[in-house]
Amino acid sequence: MLRRGIRPRTPAYDDPCSRSARPRTEIRENPMNDLHPFIAGLPKAELHVHHVGSASPRIVAELAAHHPDSKVPTDPEALSDFFTFTDFGHFIDVYLSVVDLIRTPEDVRLLTFEVARDMARQNIRYAELTVTPFSSTRRGIPEQGFMEAIEDARRAAETELGVVLRWCFDIPGEAGLEAAEETTRLAVDLRPEGLVSFGLGGPEVGVDRPQFKPFFDRAIAEGLHSVPHAGETTGPQTVWDALTALRAERIGHGTSSTQDPKLLAHLAEHRIALEVCPTSNIATRAVADLDRHPIKEMVEAGVLVTVNSDDPPMFGTDLNNEYAVAARLLGLDEIGLAALAKNAVEASYLDPAGKRTLAAEIDTYTTNWLSAPGR
Repeated sequence: MLRRGIRPRTPAYDDPCSRSARPRTEIRENPMNDLHPFIAGLPKAELHVHHVGSASPRIVAELAAHHPDSKVPTDPEALSDFFTFTDFGHFIDVYLSVVDLIRTPEDVRLLTFEVARDMARQNIRYAELTVTPFSSTRRGIPEQGFMEAIEDARRAAETELGVVLRWCFDIPGEAGLEAAEETTRLAVDLRPEGLVSFGLGGPEVGVDRPQFKPFFDRAIAEGLHSVPHAGETTGPQTVWDALTALRAERIGHGTSSTQDPKLLAHLAEHRIALEVCPTSNIATRAVADLDRHPIKEMVEAGVLVTVNSDDPPMFGTDLNNEYAVAARLLGLDEIGLAALAKNAVEASYLDPAGKRTLAAEIDTYTTNWLSAPGR
């Protein structure tokens, strides 16, 4: 039986769960303070991370060896060059070539559990993994077999690794309304127990958000949360479209939101979180370089900002690294990083008891870290 909350790795704490605050922008006076050890042990939640895009080079190489007709290299070192993108369109091409390696329910189960194993190494306690079932079922994986594979891996990840997984089923926008219809059917008619949200990914240019309104309406009517990508490679109007047409409760990326002060104010007022992925934005050329990343403007506007890794092995990053990037861009100390971690808990679709447990775990970890001898 699935436990609806989070099983603490350490004894449960009585600390009350305080409301997540936006990160402080102070930093400790000691400029040599290395935050990486603190980040490594910090209990975390991740809200924007893709299923296939989280495949490590080892797993990708293993799958490629099983499917020699693929153009994906079997040498893990060669994958580094393969995962060097020229632009967002090239990234999509590479991503889809890795999707093509997932051909059987066994592939799906292996990938899913190994992603959870990598999360456990980073002390990620809860993750909402974006899954694109259409990409697998259209390649011949039986839909029921696909559902059973991700659910079996989810249960094993919680029992064996202490990582709680939930699913976001997303429409691959580039595949059009056929993909939207099929994704909605799979989400509603075959809804797996771990499914909590409904999204829209893929290229934004030429893929208008409003055309997907009927599908989001149906998913929302069935109790799923709306979490589309928007405003990553297009302007703030795409974010407005996601809010008005798709009734978005969180926004994937939302990078261009800072171009519209009214939009920022709306996001802040309604506590609509942005799922920010700094390294991804640089890798796909959505942002020119980290020093020009708009995350600080988002935070200063009062927006609920969460930090995520998107497609971590493909971008040569992980969630721990993204927290370190955020610490530099925002000038955060340990308390600020803990607040950032609690933003993700607040914006998640974890049940209330699980949220209280994880937030308390973050608080206790931070208190113990700061009160340790020598601090």
